[in-house]
Amino acid sequence: MCGIAGFVGSFDQSLLKKMNNAITHRGPDDDGIYWVREKGIGLAHRRLSIIDISPLGHQPMVDRTGTVVIVFNGEIFNYLELRDELIQKGYRFKGRSDTEVLLNLYLDHKEKMLSRLNGMFAFAVWDSRIDSLFLARDGVGVKPLYYSETPKGFLFASELKAILQEPGIDRTLDDKSIYYYLRYLWCPAPHTMLKEVRKLEPGHAMIVKDGRIQQRWQFYDLPYDQPITPVSEGEAVSQAQEYLKKAIERQMVADVPVGTFLSGGLDSSAVTAFARQVNPHQKMCCFTIGIKDGSSYDEKMADDLPYAERVAKHLGVDLHTIYVGPEMVEELEGMIYHLDEPQADPSPINVFYISKLARRHGIKVLLSGAGGDDIFTGYRRHYSLMQEKYWGWMPRATRRGLRFLSHIIPKDNIFGRRVSKAFQYADLDGDERIASYFYWTDPGIQPGLGAPSLREGFEKASPADPLIASLQCLPRNMSPLNRMLYLEGKYFLADHNLNYTDKMSMAVGVEVRVPLLDPDLISFAARLPVSFKQRGTVGKWIFKRAMEPYLPYDIIYRPKVGFGAPMRHWLQHELRPIVEEVLSNTSLTKRGLFDSKAVQQLIDLDHKGKVNGAYTIFSLMCIELWCRIFIDHTVPVKRGMGQ
Repeated sequence: MCGIAGFVGSFDQSLLKKMNNAITHRGPDDDGIYWVREKGIGLAHRRLSIIDISPLGHQPMVDRTGTVVIVFNGEIFNYLELRDELIQKGYRFKGRSDTEVLLNLYLDHKEKMLSRLNGMFAFAVWDSRIDSLFLARDGVGVKPLYYSETPKGFLFASELKAILQEPGIDRTLDDKSIYYYLRYLWCPAPHTMLKEVRKLEPGHAMIVKDGRIQQRWQFYDLPYDQPITPVSEGEAVSQAQEYLKKAIERQMVADVPVGTFLSGGLDSSAVTAFARQVNPHQKMCCFTIGIKDGSSYDEKMADDLPYAERVAKHLGVDLHTIYVGPEMVEELEGMIYHLDEPQADPSPINVFYISKLARRHGIKVLLSGAGGDDIFTGYRRHYSLMQEKYWGWMPRATRRGLRFLSHIIPKDNIFGRRVSKAFQYADLDGDERIASYFYWTDPGIQPGLGAPSLREGFEKASPADPLIASLQCLPRNMSPLNRMLYLEGKYFLADHNLNYTDKMSMAVGVEVRVPLLDPDLISFAARLPVSFKQRGTVGKWIFKRAMEPYLPYDIIYRPKVGFGAPMRHWLQHELRPIVEEVLSNTSLTKRGLFDSKAVQQLIDLDHKGKVNGAYTIFSLMCIELWCRIFIDHTVPVKRGMGQ
């Protein structure tokens, strides 16, 4: 796990050093640059030593002929098998790193190497024999990769802030992206806040020559176009156990100690249980978070800590807990800085605190349970979608009435908010209604929030466009639930969960792996009958059945909760001074993105419980703070936050 950056074009070596310094936090163990003025090629690398921690794993890594160079961020989990194959073909190795395997695999297969990889990765290979730069990002987007085409040439990096070290990058905001950040709280790739900077989509690769993108293609897509496999419940349980065990065993490979996140939920508990089996004689360190004030109870949020403690005792692992409270809001600006994007979710701060605790205990690698809900189901929207069979057949006029009722239901309690959300888009049909489950800001509210310069675009925009366009490639007879799971993995997981997990853990030099997103496990889950995923009120049904021999029943079947934060409470108390300043008439008028009267009205309605606007308000704040950090440079952010 590391950080990479580089360019092809008329840039100088000083920029390369600045780009590398901007991502120092991603690799505190080592760094290096490769610079050839005549070719206009520059590659930079920050190293977090995980596999082959000797100097033989140093990057940028050059092949034996000195003609091909690689910078690589991530891990290749099947690198030992690939290494053996390459040795049999006559390739020689100096060390035992997966980077050297990637380099030789390129020499042997060129771009076709991508089909052989099981891992999380973003890498760039410079081939001086053809003056070509080859870049790729893993299939589910665990590792980030940003890029920009400019008049001076092409730049890329693990983080947007590294690209912005080039002063010639146009800082013009992307109006469409602002729309998406408000609508979803995240932004679908390839968009970012800036028109001139893009994210390489998961499972995509490109070739750059002469400072311009010459070719770009998709080499992997989530395998939901497979036929459903007829299988008995017993066979499915057995297969699920085998795929889970293999995925977690595969991702335990490391030359440093490996720990786990442990929230007490099913996903992290399952990962911990199987990781414990891989190393039964080694005491495993696990990490969790506890809320030390009562604000979470005000919003009926469950306390995870007792469950995490119960799992730790059941499995015989060491559990380390960090207790946090309202002081978490002080990390807001640092969170946005490290995320590179104005994602309006406080959960990244939890990942930061847990990763920081792990690093203090000497743990560089953590296994996460991320992805379980995205391939097996588990979110409330999956249950809600399955309940449409009871009302989705109604005429549109009747469903329009359900939508109207959703607007007048009181939203000052969690039940009202959930019922309202369930029927908020009841009158939509097909893929458009599936996409609507990912909305956070009501389409009826959002256009009015925009300043005149944005309002027309907001009014004309179709919020579901990028999601619906992606669904068009799927078979029309595919179940609605699998269509939703496809969107979970392609967008919500990659552009939201995985982005903040990577950025916030790497802010303190910790690698997070996600074994539940092993490609073989994803493929298995995609082939399962829908009833094996969501069965009545029970999400992840087959996953839960598979874990019955390993975990206590009350852990497996307890209601779904996540690492959350009492957002409504914070906005009305701890964050209120920040809300009043960041979203003041003076601030919003100066920025010119949002209508200050409409924003204030939204704040008032949310405070009175007439609308559920907490996360929309938080999103407005994050966008303004992002602009101050990355455009105005008026917010002094401490790298590493809280340090």
